[in-house]
Amino acid sequence: MPIKNKIIFVFTLTAFFFSAGLVAVPEVKSITIQEERELAKEFMEVVKAHYPLIKDPVIVDYVNKVGQRILSAMPPQPYEYQFHVLKEDTYNAFATPAGNIFFNSGLFAALESEEELAGILGHEIAHVVCRHISQRIESQKKIGMATLAGMVAGVLLGAGGAAEAASAVTVGSMAAGQTAALAYSRQDERQADQLGLDFLTKAGYSGEGLLTSLEKIRSKQWYGSAQVPSYLTTHPGSEERLSYIDNWLHQNREKTTVRPETGGFSLAHTRLIALYGDKEPALKRFESELASSPDDWMAHYGYALALTRVDKWDQAAEHMKRAIESNALATHMLQDLGQIYFHGGHYEKALQTLSAGSSAQDPKGRLYLGRTLMELGRLAEARDTFEDLVHFHPDQTQAYYYLGETNGRLGDMFGAHYNLGRFYQQKEDMKNADFHLKRAMKLATDESQRQMVEQQLKALKHPDKDKKPGPG
Repeated sequence: MPIKNKIIFVFTLTAFFFSAGLVAVPEVKSITIQEERELAKEFMEVVKAHYPLIKDPVIVDYVNKVGQRILSAMPPQPYEYQFHVLKEDTYNAFATPAGNIFFNSGLFAALESEEELAGILGHEIAHVVCRHISQRIESQKKIGMATLAGMVAGVLLGAGGAAEAASAVTVGSMAAGQTAALAYSRQDERQADQLGLDFLTKAGYSGEGLLTSLEKIRSKQWYGSAQVPSYLTTHPGSEERLSYIDNWLHQNREKTTVRPETGGFSLAHTRLIALYGDKEPALKRFESELASSPDDWMAHYGYALALTRVDKWDQAAEHMKRAIESNALATHMLQDLGQIYFHGGHYEKALQTLSAGSSAQDPKGRLYLGRTLMELGRLAEARDTFEDLVHFHPDQTQAYYYLGETNGRLGDMFGAHYNLGRFYQQKEDMKNADFHLKRAMKLATDESQRQMVEQQLKALKHPDKDKKPGPG
């Protein structure tokens, strides 16, 4: 089987097993830890290629911070857990083998506290620890290929949004008993709740967030069957779970020591709604908040970010400055303000602000700093900024484009074509990548430059073997 087809096959099979669920039977043999890692790696490759991952560091770093707090209270794990946020408006969260936890932006936006975020994360971590997915994959190896093909087709149709068609294909390819066998059982959910609550309370959370977040998800289903949250279809038995969790909390409340939250929920939550939710509702939300609380710096922050989505740069700058005035620890806000100044054409202000608010660990800020230097005609400084950026963050695709453009304007045509080749390579536009890299080879003046180009040309011929980091 070609590697590309193999990756898609493994992804769709894994996605089905997760979305349908697993049966937790202790004596069931699981796939090995190494197989889990390999499966997770292939899963992530396809997710990055086909699904909208939010890579905003303010949001992603915060979610990982909460996840790591929970993990710190657990026994040593065989995996390196990673937490991701998908730009999907549905209420869902899920876990894959080897510790990849996904959280949909729609569900994150509906939450109101770190306790609720931690509650969902703790539950999903527990599914990984119990190895529910790994057990189900192992136990289903005897399923016939025709049935398996029907399952995969159902998953592919579902991934495209044709939920009814996906259901028809899946049911048509399997007996009802087999369909039921692939679902998360109530026992699985009870086990994940029990273990998740234990992890949460040991990490210093009350556990209340798991209850209130599930109540929010359940309330969504009353709007009609067509809008039943995905989380309820992949995590069954909500009524029973709510009752069990509520009883557990009452019995264990006095034993729980609640520590202060990590901090940052309001910031990440506001940013997610302002930049990644629907534009018009976001604008109306923050307008309303400012009308009722004109001095609320968080409302100014959210409104400034929302205004950037409708190109109202001067207004956005004024509200971002109001937010910064009330927040002494506003380094990332300085970066936002610098980007707003850049898009508004205020390059000197952008330079001053970005120079104060970005660092080598801040790729987006450095990218805009380089672009600002280009606009001001300071090309040598811009080139140095982009070179540092791709050195520390080789997955920053746009940086290669601007580095190529800057080199061209400075008369370095080798550097121009080489970096444009790297840009198109990461964009997976192999025709243009090949064109620019071959032009760079003709312009190379020493062995070092020729070896650089040869390495990238080799990667073009063997993309699976020598795959470079994808777009950032």
